[in-house]
Amino acid sequence: MISIAIDGPSGSGKSTVSKIIANELGFMCVDTGALYRAVAYFVRESGIDPENEQAVIECLKKIDLKVKNNFSKQKIILKGKLLGKELRTPDVTKISPIIAKYEYVRKFLLGFQRELAKTNNTVLNGRDIGTVVIPNADVKIFLTASPEIRAKRRLKQMRANGIDVDYDNILKSIIRRDHEDKTREISPLKKADDAVLVDSSNYALDQTINKILDIIKEKIGGFYG
Repeated sequence: MISIAIDGPSGSGKSTVSKIIANELGFMCVDTGALYRAVAYFVRESGIDPENEQAVIECLKKIDLKVKNNFSKQKIILKGKLLGKELRTPDVTKISPIIAKYEYVRKFLLGFQRELAKTNNTVLNGRDIGTVVIPNADVKIFLTASPEIRAKRRLKQMRANGIDVDYDNILKSIIRRDHEDKTREISPLKKADDAVLVDSSNYALDQTINKILDIIKEKIGGFYG
């Protein structure tokens, strides 16, 4: 099986880019950030304090989480419910980095991610795919952009989903999340030594896609195309 790892900071466009790349290649797209958001959503709906690590662990033992592939698109099902916009609310966004620090949560979701990569041609995106989840990925991309650009893109995305948010608050959140991701003790955000850096600050989406596809073609030319 072929695996492509796309890592990067919050709001870098990993999810959107990964979906398009996966669709182009006919691969399964695995948005690992959405898996953490699903856990965050479950914690919130269970009325658990996300700062209480032991309570989160006990809560997670009761979770009924499934991941399905539908035409290169990931579908996350929690207790029989297909999750969508619920994963992008401000509350879930706030809780996600808190529960992502817990070793139990990361180990729990690591099994999901590796099993999907083992049984499917996959494009996985997250913050530690190329360094921890699949260190032997066939292609590794580190996708980034300036905090200001990422904030503008996130603002547009959230408003398109009917969520009323403020640019300054999003920018502050992104800067804070960058710091948390880079400094956390377990699986911090960092570029793998053999990953290709792609800074999309000055690229339109289609330009970013084409650049990454060119990198993939160069790495696995015998398969791609």
